[in-house]
Amino acid sequence: MEEKRLESCNAEALLDEFFSQDNFRQLALSTGELIGCPLLVLDDTFHVAAHYLPLGFSDALFETAVRCGEITYEAGAIISKNAMLTAGWADYVQLADSPYRRRFAPLISTGVRLGCLICVDTDGHLEQTPPHTWEMVEHITAKQLFMEVSRQDKPSETVEDILMHLLDGGFSAAAHFQLQASGTYPADFHPRAFALIDLETYHSAYMGKQHLKEELEAQIADSHPFLYKGDVFLFLHREGDGDIFSELAEEFQLKILISAPIDDLFTLPQLYRTAREALELMKDERFHGEAVCTAQQLRTPLLLKNLEGRGDLIPIALRRLAAHDHEKDTQYCETLYHYLTCCHSLKKTSNALYTHRNTVLYRIRRLQENFAISLEEPSQHADLLLGVSLILFEIKGPDFFLRAPKNEA
Repeated sequence: MEEKRLESCNAEALLDEFFSQDNFRQLALSTGELIGCPLLVLDDTFHVAAHYLPLGFSDALFETAVRCGEITYEAGAIISKNAMLTAGWADYVQLADSPYRRRFAPLISTGVRLGCLICVDTDGHLEQTPPHTWEMVEHITAKQLFMEVSRQDKPSETVEDILMHLLDGGFSAAAHFQLQASGTYPADFHPRAFALIDLETYHSAYMGKQHLKEELEAQIADSHPFLYKGDVFLFLHREGDGDIFSELAEEFQLKILISAPIDDLFTLPQLYRTAREALELMKDERFHGEAVCTAQQLRTPLLLKNLEGRGDLIPIALRRLAAHDHEKDTQYCETLYHYLTCCHSLKKTSNALYTHRNTVLYRIRRLQENFAISLEEPSQHADLLLGVSLILFEIKGPDFFLRAPKNEA
């Protein structure tokens, strides 16, 4: 009973402090003392807005975040992709570079997600903290963060803010975007392309050394790397910018997708959608291609991925052909695909299949005579090519359709 009374008094003191002082730094200190743990308050770009670091507490990951003014890419990716946090609920997470579990809680005010509260559970007591205490702490912290954001002259005053708002579809027209960007760096921002970096297998074991963000900023000028929906988003300006990615992908265990060329910055959301789907394709367990790809390389397999499962689009003659290949371990589907893509050239088809010309000719005849597949009617070629491509995508996966690497940046 005494503990509950003291807790109620502390909570009231925290509330009084919020109304009387309007000091985020002091509020974070009082909140940390109330809950009894180190904490970070982040804004929506994962920068540290306030923190509480008690005497005697030592944690390299926490201290690095305070020193750098932002959390690591790994922690940011957790916030972006965690189902509980996305749904507006708190969740406990164990980060690889720290012995302490952390409680992540989204900070929401007036329906707007403003940031995140991260509390470090140094002795396992956080889960015993009453729900109403957490509710009050998160509510007050969110309100204070809202007040801090409201003091800014412009809600989207940084390059990162404006570009994230653009990617979110926040500008109804190009003129609206240009007006918002006027007087800021994006007003005269003309990158060649952008890159997305997946962090699923990335692990930063570089405490005290160069982190991924510092590497990107050092090696690619004006790349402006930032975390967007769990992936690193950065811009490429020069033709050779993409050349460094292979080394970085190997060092940091990354998958990297380079977008199609950017003609107009306002088209970024459309290009991002394609790039994000292509990056997801690279994470498919059937994908064994390079760790760095371009959107152009993956255009065909991405199209087929979006049609995967649509067996109703495949002509019955091709379905029978695929069944024969499966039962007899033959290659009629592959032969048909290469024959169509090689413009009916027996020589090019033979080279693509590494098969003798006479064998290819025999298969072509059987396709026509035994499987009733007409290869002399040009109007049917598109239907046949799409159908056999869907079959091969299902059987062999996206690797079968990968184009030769080409750096578009």
